[in-house]
Amino acid sequence: MNPQWDIIGSEGFKFMGKINASISHEIKNVLAIINENAGLLEDFTSMAEKGVPLDSERLKKLADKIQSQIQRADRIVKNMNTFAHSVDETKGNVELGELLSFMTVLSQRLAAMKELTFSVVSPPDPIIITTHPFLLENMIWFCLDFAMEITGPGKNLHLTADADDQWVSITISGIEGLRDNFSSEIFPGKRENALMQVLGGRAVFDQSGGKIILSLPRKTGAQEDLKPVGE
Repeated sequence: MNPQWDIIGSEGFKFMGKINASISHEIKNVLAIINENAGLLEDFTSMAEKGVPLDSERLKKLADKIQSQIQRADRIVKNMNTFAHSVDETKGNVELGELLSFMTVLSQRLAAMKELTFSVVSPPDPIIITTHPFLLENMIWFCLDFAMEITGPGKNLHLTADADDQWVSITISGIEGLRDNFSSEIFPGKRENALMQVLGGRAVFDQSGGKIILSLPRKTGAQEDLKPVGE
């Protein structure tokens, strides 16, 4: 079976657009806060010109707020750069604990809009796999997006990773509040199966257990030899 690159490419563009839009909103929020504090600083300057004594403590707090937002913006841009460079290589080494934390950071704003939180339990020892970084990020995003869509507000989604000599697993649990008529056949769908075919693994949604499990080889084979598990 040949990989469905038309689906993978189309969904990959949508994924990148969704994440970049979320990042741009975060940056705009930072700029809005800095602009607001800059306005206050201008007010203090006008007051000083009129002979009103400057309150050094208030100025210090204002400077601290601006500095805090600059640091926040720096973190956001660094994450944006990391995400952008994930498409540089079609195959590379990925540490799963770091990747799960990174993906929850990228998805944090969207989770907050749905009143959800994430918790990542890093494995005791680093789990490094050789795979397609961007495609794996895309697959994890599909899982998080699906979990956030069907889980009720106020819940916490847990992300964990485990491994043996040949295989690794990523588990997203805490998926609750499913509709009574929900069909587990909805997930994974065509786009998820297309990605997992290229990644050489399998995605399973355990509805009764409220979790998604991704099983992946420690080392993805040559692109032309990739096949889904079980074929």
